[in-house]
Amino acid sequence: MTEVMPRLAEIEADVQGFVETHMETLLGVRFLASEYSTGPAHGGRIDSLGLDENGSPVIVEYKRGVDAGIINQGLFYLSWLMDHRAEFEHLVRARLGARAASQILWSSPRLICVAADFTRYDVHAVREHRRSIDLVRYRFFGSDLFGLETVASVSGGTQVVRSARRRAVARGVADAGSASMVELAGAVDEVLVGLGDGVHRVERKTYRAYQRLRNFACLCPPQRSKLLVYLKVDPKDVDLVPGFTRDVSGLGHHGTGDLEVRLRTPRDVERAQELFRASYAAA
Repeated sequence: MTEVMPRLAEIEADVQGFVETHMETLLGVRFLASEYSTGPAHGGRIDSLGLDENGSPVIVEYKRGVDAGIINQGLFYLSWLMDHRAEFEHLVRARLGARAASQILWSSPRLICVAADFTRYDVHAVREHRRSIDLVRYRFFGSDLFGLETVASVSGGTQVVRSARRRAVARGVADAGSASMVELAGAVDEVLVGLGDGVHRVERKTYRAYQRLRNFACLCPPQRSKLLVYLKVDPKDVDLVPGFTRDVSGLGHHGTGDLEVRLRTPRDVERAQELFRASYAAA
């Protein structure tokens, strides 16, 4: 057994370069641009621009050590981004295609701050803002290991909109005669949110994502006799049960994740809880 000592990057660019190279694996964000200029009037450069799994615009800011200005700097750029939507959409269209550009979720832009550490004042500050902000601590370990730890995560001020959407979905399903599936969806929601701190809901038209820096579960709108949940669990590590779990890797479906779980009864929700926890842990 050998103890591997943690260390900081030599320079900030080392952290930025490493995260940008592996951004989708580390953060669940598709990389768009590095050191993106905000123009002569604004006079700044955004460290990294990206688009997350749900189509939310993402700004990532980095600091080698502890810097009290990282949150304000990120919010400054986030404000610029919301005023330059057409420019961002053009960038997405050029890098990821017209389909991705048409599905940008402007109601939920995100700021991810990656630094050596954060103070208790930083943690308090993000809770006072009406934006989705993640504070993420980094460390290099030895020569070939890298770790990220979420220090604080706030989903922003969209709770009213989300609640209204959930009620609208519930009414539509109830009208179709599937009130029991609405109740089942409520039970699944309670379980997924209760898995730990920092779980955010992100509403899309075709699914609701549960996010812990990255998506770990996607719940589709209730059908007449079943609920579909997609998890970030490798189907090869699961004993698949016909009618309950299915490998959908390589198959088109709403949301993200390669394991499909079909829920019809409260008993199915209990059976699925171990899979929910495994997906949460993986995120």
